[in-house]
Amino acid sequence: MDKIYEVLEKIRKVSPLVHHITNWVTIADCANIVKVFGGSPVMAHAPEETSEMASIADAVVLNIGTLNNSTVEAMKQALKAANKKNIPVIIDAVGVGATKYRNEKIKELLEHKIAVLKGNASEIASTAGINVTTKGVDTGDVMGDIASIAATLAKERECVVVVTGKEDICTNGAEIIKVKNGSPMMAQIVGTGCMASSVIGTFCAVEKDYFFAAIAGLVCFEIAAEDADKTSEGPGTFKTKIFDKIITLNDVSINKMKKIEKIK
Repeated sequence: MDKIYEVLEKIRKVSPLVHHITNWVTIADCANIVKVFGGSPVMAHAPEETSEMASIADAVVLNIGTLNNSTVEAMKQALKAANKKNIPVIIDAVGVGATKYRNEKIKELLEHKIAVLKGNASEIASTAGINVTTKGVDTGDVMGDIASIAATLAKERECVVVVTGKEDICTNGAEIIKVKNGSPMMAQIVGTGCMASSVIGTFCAVEKDYFFAAIAGLVCFEIAAEDADKTSEGPGTFKTKIFDKIITLNDVSINKMKKIEKIK
């Protein structure tokens, strides 16, 4: 985990194209977070062009926060194109467990190959087939060890699974890592979860070890959040300062502030 900054440097150097079909509530935040990290965001949602756009991207981020049939079709087209060219796909399972529709559509999307599946505890548990109720897009109570549930799901889907929360869990099925960076203020604004998916996508765009890429992205994003919290006056200034702090990330600050724990 000593090479996190090298991945960030590569992003800044090559400016990878990250194609999003994402949540309309947070679309500008997702675009901005990719941009400040050094990537090039594009938000193309029309089914008529998503396969073409995905095929030229370095990573594809799919977020089901504002789901409809047209969006699902666009996502499927992007998945097919990305899979054909071995381009990493990140799916943010927003709201899975809240409605039957979301539960059905995430199953359809996961029939395709993905690099990373991300969600909060109840979203990941619901995706794994456990009976959990998600509170809209907020996490609900999950009975059982969410780390073990995530690891089992990662093995079944042959992907990396990320569970966001007070402490984030990343697993490839064989290893489980906790990322303990971040700020409580992140839970006070809409969009930090969506931005986290975009960050993971940006890191996966330049790092083919998707497990390490997900960890590295979360560490950098959440270190910036910790720094932003020190001088913010509230949720509004906090979000703005996250963008500012990302620009100042360097090898010294990352190695000094990273909080990573291996639990398996």
